[in-house]
This record gives sequence, structure tokens and C-alpha cells, in this order.
Amino acid sequence: MINYSLIDQPDVLSYFFYPRKDNTPCPENAFDLAVPVEQNISVSCRFYLSDGKLPWILYFHGNGEIANDYDDIAPLYHEAGLNLVVADYRGYGASQGSPTFTDMVKDAHRLFPVVRATLAEKNLSNKMYVMGRSLGSIPALELAYAYPEVLRGLIVESGFTSFAHMIRNLELIQGDTETFNNKCIELVTKITIPALIIHGEYDQLVSLKQGMFLFRNLGSSEKNMLIIPGADHNDILYFGQEKYFKVIGEFVETT
Repeated sequence: MINYSLIDQPDVLSYFFYPRKDNTPCPENAFDLAVPVEQNISVSCRFYLSDGKLPWILYFHGNGEIANDYDDIAPLYHEAGLNLVVADYRGYGASQGSPTFTDMVKDAHRLFPVVRATLAEKNLSNKMYVMGRSLGSIPALELAYAYPEVLRGLIVESGFTSFAHMIRNLELIQGDTETFNNKCIELVTKITIPALIIHGEYDQLVSLKQGMFLFRNLGSSEKNMLIIPGADHNDILYFGQEKYFKVIGEFVETT
């Protein structure tokens, strides 16, 4: 696991994390799971079940979202032939604590085996993919590197290789960002599972250039990239919903 302590500084954390509490009841065919990650702290996951035989995507959302925001989006994954489990971060949704980059990644490693065990206990499919959107690309990339024997593939939407470039531009932190950035790139080059990268053509928060850099540096021999024409960072589904879920469905069918 990469050491994220360099960017776990108050100004950086307050800029990139926007925790929001919510305990909205589950919709039909969904269930919540609180995963203990530290004493008196758990993170919440929401499982959206369509068909027990379908594969699962373990999804890490963006910095201003919570798992419950996917109540209306999950049916689109179901139509594409997938079940969905969305993980929150500390301080988000029904989760306790306060978020840091270090804890976000550590918690992803802690909840991953619990999610798999929960699926096994309920006699649901063990075919699993990991997906990260924007901020969520960090834990998704970490898990894709760490569990190639278990995960069938990686999907990243509006993602990046490292925060170092953005931090340097924002002048939020002084430190050895070059070494940190290089370690992030090295991790990406060691990811070997099939990968799909999706990015908006006109993303102003995470530029298309960063998405293409991530795509080029992935060590996966089987990888594909979809660029959504006209889309910015938060309107990809508005501009390209049909293409978005079509390419995800095809990716899962062929891996």
C-alpha cells in the first residue's frame, strides 16, 4: 500500500473530502452492511441486488457523494447485467469517523474480504469487479493491484494516477510530491487485470490528459478507454449514459 501521509494534511483533506451524513432507508432488493474498520468506527456499504447469479461491482464513489445517492443509479447497472455494492468513506453516509487518504485506502482493504464473505454467506455470485469514480479511483487502483487473483477487472471513471499533480498546482502542500507521484505510477504499472477507463472529453476537474496518462501506464494487457464526447466531470451520464453502460456491460461479458 502506498504511504498517503504526505497528503493527509488539514488543508488538503478539507479541499478534497466533503463528508455528508445520511441514513436513508434501503430501496427494495438492497441491504446495508456496517464494516468495522477500527475500534468504535465502521464504514457502511449498500448492496443493490438484482440477480444472485450476476457479477458484482464494488464501487468507490466521488468526494461529494454517498452510497445512498446510487439508489436511482443502481437499476442502470442491473440493466447492464450487474449487481452493485457501493462503499462509503469515514464520515460519509452512515459511517463513523473523519476521512483521510490513508484511512480510505486501509478501510478498502479491510472491507474487501468482508464484502466477499457476505456474498458467500448469502450464496451470491463471487465474480467481482472493482470500480472507482474520481476520488474513488484511489482505493479502486489499490485493490486492483493487491487482489489480481480475485478481481475479474478494474473500471475507473473520471480518475487519475496520482493527486500529486493537482496538489502541486494548488500549492496546498510542500513536500516530496515527486517521489509520491512516482510510487503511484509504479503501482499502476503493476496492475495486470483487465481494465476499462471512462472519462469526459471536457473534464475540468480531472483533465482528460490525466485519464489518458492513467490508461497508458496501466500494466494490463487487456484494456480499453471510452471518452464521452461533450462531458465534464459530473455530467458523464447526462452526455453518454447509453455508451457508458453498454461498454461496462460488454467489458464484464468478455472478462
